[in-house]
Amino acid sequence: MTAKLKPISRVARSLGIRDKELEPNGRYKAKIDLSILERLRKTDARYILVTAITPTPLGEGKTVTTIGLSMALNRLGVRSACCLRQSSLGPLFGSKGMATGGGASRVVPEDEINLHFTGDMHAVAEANNFLAAFLENSVFHGNPLDIDVASMTWRRCLDTSDRSLRNIRYTLKSGAETYEMAAGFEVAAASEIMSILALSRDRADLRSRLGEIVLARTRRGAPVRSRDIKADGMMAAILNDAIKPNLVQTSEGTPCFIHTGPFANVSIGTSSILADRMALGLCDYVVTESGFGVDCGAEKFFDIKCRASGFKPHACVLVCSLRGLKAQSRKVTITPGEKMPSGLFAEDAEALEQGLENLRKHIQNLKLFGIPVIVCINVFPQDSRRELDRVRAKSLEFGAQDSQESRLWEEGSRGGIDLARSVLRQTRQASSGFKFLYETDLSLQEKIETIAKNIYGAGSVDYAPPARQALDFCAGEGFGRLPVCIAKTQFSLSHDESLKGAPAGFVFPVKDVRLAAGAGFVLAHASWMQTMPGLPRQPRGEMVDIDAEGHVRGLS
Repeated sequence: MTAKLKPISRVARSLGIRDKELEPNGRYKAKIDLSILERLRKTDARYILVTAITPTPLGEGKTVTTIGLSMALNRLGVRSACCLRQSSLGPLFGSKGMATGGGASRVVPEDEINLHFTGDMHAVAEANNFLAAFLENSVFHGNPLDIDVASMTWRRCLDTSDRSLRNIRYTLKSGAETYEMAAGFEVAAASEIMSILALSRDRADLRSRLGEIVLARTRRGAPVRSRDIKADGMMAAILNDAIKPNLVQTSEGTPCFIHTGPFANVSIGTSSILADRMALGLCDYVVTESGFGVDCGAEKFFDIKCRASGFKPHACVLVCSLRGLKAQSRKVTITPGEKMPSGLFAEDAEALEQGLENLRKHIQNLKLFGIPVIVCINVFPQDSRRELDRVRAKSLEFGAQDSQESRLWEEGSRGGIDLARSVLRQTRQASSGFKFLYETDLSLQEKIETIAKNIYGAGSVDYAPPARQALDFCAGEGFGRLPVCIAKTQFSLSHDESLKGAPAGFVFPVKDVRLAAGAGFVLAHASWMQTMPGLPRQPRGEMVDIDAEGHVRGLS
């Protein structure tokens, strides 16, 4: 499906962005200068989050819904924009593919957005890796800060899925001493630098957060921060352009902000506060997304991002599909990177009923945050009318305010008019009833247990000794009031992807805890979540190429 692109200056003017605030990057994409924030005072815009049930490895259409809903709202005469996360080359060339939607609901130009875009991901990786180099350089040149080398936790990153770099060993020298170091790489989107970029409210906030990054401890046990090795200013300079949100357009010309791209299974999984701040100041409705399901992306969006931004969402659209619900039954086994079982697309009342328990739990989870829930059923051509009607009826029975079918992939904005009207109905009130799941004065353990028991369905939490030690350190150094970001599988509400539907009463294991002081949260790892993905047996990158004119093929 070919989209007719508008010059990015025209898209910007439709939002009221002035020429001096626009920094074009080619014909169809641009950065927005932060000076625009000085004049944006609009406070009555509606803020809509799109999330999903527990997804299959191919996703359930969350990005398509985010894009298509913003287009459908525009079709109804409402000034709207969408805010998305940036693509990572890791999953792009691996198994999941693009982060730009698809069909008639996508953002363009897809090849530029999905590949190098405006260089933000490169800047994040460079800032991250220079920080690692500065830390080791301080140790090499006499270790003036008396760093306990064994406590150095900072990892390098790159935007490539390469499992061989998850764990590395190297030699570090300091005077006459030689240390054998165990370290590793993580994917750039999962780095603390990316989370800092996403959660910064302005350039001063970015600069402050970069200085707060805790890298190691001294031999006396005190934290060593990036500002202690004088690396914070350098990182701010590297990220000076990357902090500016990027403006593109949808396949129907609706404005779209794309900025930052943390993974929701191992990080916060949202686009930036700055992108949302600009969109809310320019539009009547802003539609944004969080990664994976309610348990991964939405909970972190609410408890971490909204806490940092002060923004209160007015409604949540929960995306599901018949195939996604059946994948949560005990009758189906899905292997990431492998072909989806054909049984997912056949009518199967038993599998659907089992999978509906997953939908029920996600609706209940969203209602804990006090905002209206609209279930969006992403319809595929082979879907059964009887099963679609069953999902709509059960959605309302489970407590959703409404349930609508979506054909946004196939029909663009026309396929989401009923969904858009539902969003308008549910957000008539200017105020939001939004509330956090927990308050900051709870201990870190109490926050972890609140999430594990209320959102995941766990009966109890088990802490490995390294996790307990790290929690004690965080509390002792004054970080106990930070929110908690839990890293776990996206393929189950629990920590174990083999537990489907809505598991309950299980023991939730916390194996490790890491402090992300610059980002402003504590990261708790359930089991041993990988922050560096691997490639599947047949990576999608095998299909990508260019033609004689230089057009990129095979991304979709």
